[in-house]
Amino acid sequence: MTAAVDPGYPEADLPGLLELEPIERDLFRANAVFDDPLALYGGQVAAQALMAAGATVPDGRLPHSLHGYYLRGGDASHPTVFRVDRDRDGRSFSARRVVAIQRGKVIFNMSASFQAAEDGADHQVEPVPSAGAPDELPPFVLPRLTSFEGRLPAQPYPGGPWPTRFWARVTLQLPKEPLWHAAALTYLSDISTGLAPLHDETYQSGATLDHAVWFHRSIRLDDWVLLDLVPHTVGGGRGWYTGSVHTREGVLGASLTQEALYRRR
Repeated sequence: MTAAVDPGYPEADLPGLLELEPIERDLFRANAVFDDPLALYGGQVAAQALMAAGATVPDGRLPHSLHGYYLRGGDASHPTVFRVDRDRDGRSFSARRVVAIQRGKVIFNMSASFQAAEDGADHQVEPVPSAGAPDELPPFVLPRLTSFEGRLPAQPYPGGPWPTRFWARVTLQLPKEPLWHAAALTYLSDISTGLAPLHDETYQSGATLDHAVWFHRSIRLDDWVLLDLVPHTVGGGRGWYTGSVHTREGVLGASLTQEALYRRR
């Protein structure tokens, strides 16, 4: 990551990016387009896919997990169509599959599961990583993200090309519905890479292969959240890392994992 705004990224706000046009039953289109010198940002297409899936589930059911695969590079200057398959609606859970299509080809597919609100035990084993108070830290621009601001704490892996621990929040007030905040979290979750500390002069991480998020508790993304990414292993041309998203009060809102290409430069 860099500390400067990159040119050519969306001027539309985040709600505008996440707003989908229903064009048929279980068929949606993302019409927000813009020029981008890079392939379509993976967090954007994943967040839009989650919004499409969420539009088809019974009221009161919220996402508890998603698993996505990036199949082709997308084009930010072209609309994306999302087709949703309603695999099952049970008494408590709804299962959905989504494919994102551009120019007749699938660029991304995702399975997502939604659950009706349920009371029960609530335990959190690991504490929030040490990162200081966001209001007391220097500003940090999150490249490629619209309607987000960041703060940069001390890094657990100093000297890496991109930070693996940072605060972030949406600068606009999002709609109160929790689905919007889950989608905003998904949009954020693909930024940076937990493999950055493993980069060297010969090898570095590349395109994302697959990405998963588990939503443990509903949290708001228009307040500060801490994203913390941890590398685990590289091999066979791939690298794998995990991450967590905590509120400023230390509540674990979500966990994530990602696998990406890891090859010679």
